[in-house]
Order: sequence, then structure tokens, then C-alpha cells
Amino acid sequence: MIAPTPTAARLWFVAQWGGVVITLGLLAGLILRPELSLDILWNLLIPLVPASLLVTPMLWRNVCPLATLNSVLNRGAGARKLGNGLLAPAGVVGMLLLVVLVSARRFLFNTDGTVLAVTITAVALLAVGLGAVFDAKAGFCNSICPVLPVERLYGQSPLVRLSNPRCTPCTMCTAKGCIDLAPQHSIQQTLGDERVSARWLLSSYGVFAAAFPGFIIGYGRLTDGPLSTAGEVYLHMAMWLLASYLVTAAFALVLRLSSGVAMVLLGAVAAGLYYWYAAATITAAFNLPAGSMLAIRGVAWALVAFWLTRALTGARHAVNGSVRP
Repeated sequence: MIAPTPTAARLWFVAQWGGVVITLGLLAGLILRPELSLDILWNLLIPLVPASLLVTPMLWRNVCPLATLNSVLNRGAGARKLGNGLLAPAGVVGMLLLVVLVSARRFLFNTDGTVLAVTITAVALLAVGLGAVFDAKAGFCNSICPVLPVERLYGQSPLVRLSNPRCTPCTMCTAKGCIDLAPQHSIQQTLGDERVSARWLLSSYGVFAAAFPGFIIGYGRLTDGPLSTAGEVYLHMAMWLLASYLVTAAFALVLRLSSGVAMVLLGAVAAGLYYWYAAATITAAFNLPAGSMLAIRGVAWALVAFWLTRALTGARHAVNGSVRP
């Protein structure tokens, strides 16, 4: 973890609260100008996040408005830490929130700006409240945040290193797997002893990672519909999650992939699939010229390929190499 210089810390502070101000403006826009605001959020801002996580998860984690709000009432060291007994259940909650909320875009959040604004506000208040109870990032950012599982998958091999103003000094608020402390070790620490055998496929994070490519395909193959289609959406997504897990497990077992190599491959496949669908959606939403879709896919896949090449080299040492406790 790199401590920021005083100048860098001031710039990060401005960026963090600037993110909160932008979020407040977006919430107002979702109510007053929902169509435009939904396009900006889902087809401009959100598509930038996976690419930024591939470059470094610290960029998003340093400016995330929910992380900033999580620290408003934070008491810092001395509050309740996230011990080993809470880590796995909290992680499962975050994964379930991701699946439930993202799937709900297809029948609610992609078209109803007011409901989305209320939901974002509720999550923000939850982050503030948990920040008052737990030490540092233990209550939300490192536990039940629905983006955390994706941050780990895409951020396991950062291309650049950034300073970390939120966690200086580190209070050891989370027992293990802290992505802020060591993003390249976060997944392996989360898997624990199961990382050294095929049992990683039975761990909660292993199940998530193996099913995640199918989650992206399942979402991409759906179209927006009314609230009455919620049951169909969740059934459709469940089938793709299961199919993805089974295919991944088969390949991992037959090829005897280590958890480190498998996680890198799953991250690259998921990112590539995401931009396959996102490119088409972005092009249609903003009426971009012909060829824009191919250009977006080409740039995104070049980044993914570069990330994969670097990540595979490190993955071969991640399981049996030095992994911090």
C-alpha cells in the first residue's frame, strides 16, 4: 500500500467529495430528467468502471462516493473490526446484492429513474450507518458492498499502483482479503486453504467467479421489460449462472487449473464479454456512427489481452507463493 503525499492526499480529498456532489446531481437528474440521466449512468459512467478496475482497483475505491459516505461517521481504529467469523457471510451478502440489483435493471432500474434514485439513497444511508458501527471500511466497502466481488476479480493484477488516502495508516479493519492492502492477494486470501486444491470451486467466492461470465451473458441476452417480468428475469439469470458454473468447473477439473490461473482467466473472459454487450448498448444509446461498436470492442479487448498476459505470469505464483495473512 502506497501512502499519499500531502499534495496527493488533498487532490484525492477533492476527487472524493467531488464524486459525492456528482452523485447528488445524478440523483436529482434521475428524478427530474430520468431518460437522460439513465443514459449517462448506465451507458457512460458504469461502462468505465470495469476498465478502470483492470488498470487498478484503487482508482475506483479512492473516489467511490459510497466509500466516502462510509467514512463520514467512521470512528476509525477501536471500532468493531470484521473478523474471520463475519467475512464469509458478509461476502455472500455482497454477491447476492450484486445479482439481485443488477438483474433488477432489466425490469426496473433501466427505466425508472425515481426508484433507482431511492435505491441508491438507501444504499448510501446503509454505508453511512455501517461506517458508524465498524472500523474503517469493515462495515461496507470490505464486506457487503455489491461491487467488491467484481473489484476483486478485475483488480487482481493491477497495471499501475496508486496511493491509498483512505487507509493511511492501515487499521487492519478486515481480518484478511483486504483489496486496499494487497489487491494481487485479495482473492487467494479470501479463498484461504481451499486455494491449493479443486475445493476452491466449492467456496463462496469460487462459486461466484465461476458463475460470473454466465451472469454477464444472461443479462446481455435479456431486454428491458415491465415489473411483471421480474420472475422470468431471475429464472433466466439463475439458469445462466448455473450453466456458467458447471462449464467452468468442468474445464477447471479436466485441465487441472489452479485457482490462481482460473481466476485470471475468469476475469478476462468476464471483462471481454461485458464489453461485447456494452459496446452495442453504448452505440445504440448515443446513436454513434457505424463502426463505433467495433472500435469500443477493439480498445476494450486490447486492454483485456494486455491485462491477461501480465496477470497470468503472476497467477502462477499466487497459490503456492507468498500470500500475506
